Amino acid sequence: MKYFFVFVLFFTALLYSQPNEKTDSTSYYSSLSNSNIQNNNYKDALLYTQKAILFAEKNKNIQDQAVQHFNLGKLYHDLKKYDDAIKSLQKSSDLYTDLNPSHNEAGTYYYMGLCYMAKQNFDRAAMYLHEAKTIQTLLKFPDTAELLTLQRGIIYKSKNKLDLALSVFKTIIAKPDNPNLSNTKAEALYQTGSIEALKNRNNLALNYLNKALDLNSKADNLEQKSNILLALSNVYEKMLDKNNAYSYLKQHLNLKERIAILNNERLGIDDYTKFKESERLKEIIQTDNQLKEQEKANKFSKLISILAIALISILSLLSLSLYKNNIIRNQSNLLLREKNKELEIAKDKAEKASRARSEFLSTVSHELRTPLNAINGITHLLLEENPKKTQMDYLSSLKFSGDYLTKFINEILEINKIESHNIEIEYTSFNVKQLLTDIQNSLKELAFVNNNNFILEIDPAIPDYLIGDPTKLSQIILNLINNALKFTKNGNVSIIAKLENLDHPTATLYFEVTDTGIGIPEDKLISVFDSFSQGSIEVNRKYGGTGLGLTIVKKLTQILGGQIELSSIVGQGSTFSFALAFKISEQLLTAEPTPKIDYDSKLLNKKILLVEDNKINQMITKKMLLNKQIICEVIDNGEDAIDLVRKNKFDLVLMDVHLPGINGTIATKTIRKFDTSTPIIALTAISLHENREMLLSFGMNDVITKPFIPEEFYTTIAEYI
Repeated sequence: MKYFFVFVLFFTALLYSQPNEKTDSTSYYSSLSNSNIQNNNYKDALLYTQKAILFAEKNKNIQDQAVQHFNLGKLYHDLKKYDDAIKSLQKSSDLYTDLNPSHNEAGTYYYMGLCYMAKQNFDRAAMYLHEAKTIQTLLKFPDTAELLTLQRGIIYKSKNKLDLALSVFKTIIAKPDNPNLSNTKAEALYQTGSIEALKNRNNLALNYLNKALDLNSKADNLEQKSNILLALSNVYEKMLDKNNAYSYLKQHLNLKERIAILNNERLGIDDYTKFKESERLKEIIQTDNQLKEQEKANKFSKLISILAIALISILSLLSLSLYKNNIIRNQSNLLLREKNKELEIAKDKAEKASRARSEFLSTVSHELRTPLNAINGITHLLLEENPKKTQMDYLSSLKFSGDYLTKFINEILEINKIESHNIEIEYTSFNVKQLLTDIQNSLKELAFVNNNNFILEIDPAIPDYLIGDPTKLSQIILNLINNALKFTKNGNVSIIAKLENLDHPTATLYFEVTDTGIGIPEDKLISVFDSFSQGSIEVNRKYGGTGLGLTIVKKLTQILGGQIELSSIVGQGSTFSFALAFKISEQLLTAEPTPKIDYDSKLLNKKILLVEDNKINQMITKKMLLNKQIICEVIDNGEDAIDLVRKNKFDLVLMDVHLPGINGTIATKTIRKFDTSTPIIALTAISLHENREMLLSFGMNDVITKPFIPEEFYTTIAEYI
């Protein structure tokens, strides 16, 4: 549901504040359009807005064209013609590209966001609403902050992130009463009541919905009132209060009929068809004018052609002397074409070999995860059973080997993911200074092991908040520092972050990781970035490692728009450096920290269904659940899992993705047809062709990757219990 009371007030005020202009001007037609909107006469409003656009185009006034296309898009939005609205608003957005940021430009992005929300495309909606917020923050116009916050909450709700949505709506509800905020606050109360109803907290839902209805009475928002009445009817029906359910349903239906009548009065179907036809005729006229201009150009071209023929006649005599040269050149071209074909064939073969390599590595790493899950799981269980001191060293070595192999497999998948272009850049607001400080704190223990002095230098001129991909930046820096600390003993390792260039709204940062370690030979400075390369066999044997870290660093740096540089002297140390550009964020959207879950008490005596066909994994997972006093039932196929969930109540289902018969995704999709509340968590050794979003689309609540870390395993289960 899209409510934009504050935006409407603001942009209406802008339109009516225009000075009186002479007739046949953009301002004159715009004022006529606004007058007809006030009288609910959208037929003439569309007509005058189109005239305003034509006048602005005639005078080549980019500012007026942008404003009037925005006005036309807003009219289409009000008429629920969302595709036409997006088309007009996109024209407005394109025109604003060369203009200074303005409130109307923010309005353009805001209404595009609303249109995409109406079309259920919430990712595109979130993108445009973020653009609107960025401009409004830049212009220091806070009156629409709650309105944009409301839309963010509605998007969370649409994606079933109900707890996040509730936290957003409650921040709006907590705001002091304000006439300009009534409509937004009423919507937040309605959305909160709807979520509470979904959670079967009916009394709480009634409380919010009644408050929403009371606040709605202070504003003339019929569609909002209709939705509140329907929600109240549904809640009373769930509570078996048939009288109230029927009463509110009747009010809702009467109001829907009234809204339909008002919409029909606003613009009839024939009126809209005629307007679109007039637009089509206008385009035909423009095309006709272009054809006439083309005709003139063609006549000029004919004259040029005649002169060219005369010139060609003269030059043809010279062409005879070049005939032999042409024959030789043609033969050369033929030879080149043949060579090009050979190169294309070689290129195709190389691409097929690369794809085969990626598929092979993905398959191998995927197939290794199942036995590796057994190794890590059994090691964890044995370590929990108070082993003898003599056994502890063996188990610790086994755990180290399992963790090492897990890291190796994850790095292979990361390389495959990058090379298959199956990786996306995230754009989020983050504090780069805090990010680097956290990385330093997390690696202090590793620095202590090798007796290294670990230094962090951050330029205070770096803006506090930037927009970029903090996850990939962390991967790059962590890999570089891990290498520096590993190959340096009794020395210095330093991280330097400097502001290289500031050109608002972009800041270019320079990062440098320097160590005083073993260094890299000059002939290895390029190959060290290749997969499975560590400079020499001796280095690999002495220090260990997969040889994939720097490959990931190079590829991620390129994806983020940078270039990794390396300088090194054997025995003196190495320096890795790169520069990246970030947008400056005016405000960081901070999320409240997630409290640590006491999963021991939360999991006690809970009933969990484990769907797993591998006997070893069955034994390990069941034992881990029993260790937390969980009641566990095991089934080895999807068909029986569906039947069991249909007949029994479980607190949670652990669903293996790859099962005999129907797989875990289809089983989950089937369960969701009759049970939408029981949490289902996927257990999978994710391969190159699987991803978290794909699995969640089948109705799973979360994904646990094999081999799983016990702490994360218990925490994830406890979160959904």
